[in-house]
Amino acid sequence: MPKENMPEKISNEILKELVKLIESEDTALEITRICFENGVKEEEKIREIGYQTGRVLLGDLSPEELPKILTEKAKLSSFLAEKIAREINESIFNPVKANLEELYKIEIAPSAGVVPSVPKTAIPEEKPTPPKADIYREPVEQPETE
Repeated sequence: MPKENMPEKISNEILKELVKLIESEDTALEITRICFENGVKEEEKIREIGYQTGRVLLGDLSPEELPKILTEKAKLSSFLAEKIAREINESIFNPVKANLEELYKIEIAPSAGVVPSVPKTAIPEEKPTPPKADIYREPVEQPETE
C-alpha cells in the first residue's frame, strides 16, 4: 500500500511507531535469532528476511504474502519460509498488532497470526497389541526319589 493512499492519521502516527520498530536493534537481533534457530545462517538470506519484514511493517507487503516472498526472494523452502514468517509474526508483528490491523484493514489472530499454519503430518498411532501368553517355561527340577 503506497504511503500516498494512506489516511494522514495512519501515515503519521502508526508509521512513526512502525519505523521505530524497524530501526530497533532488538528487531534485527530477533530476526537473526529466528533465522539461526531455523538453520538460516547465510548473511544475504538473513538480510533479505529482515528487509521483507520491514516491508510488512511499512505497509508495502501484506503479512499474508511474507512466506511466499521469503520463498522467492530469500530462496527458502516453502516450509521454512512459513515457519520463519510464523515466528516473525509472533515475536515482531504481534506486539504492534493493532497498528498492523489498522494499516492493512485486516484482523490478526493473537497467537497464530495471519500466516497460515503449516499442517503437521499426523503420525498414525500404533494400537497396542494384547500380550501373548507366556510360553516360556523353566524346567522344574524333580526331587530325587529313593
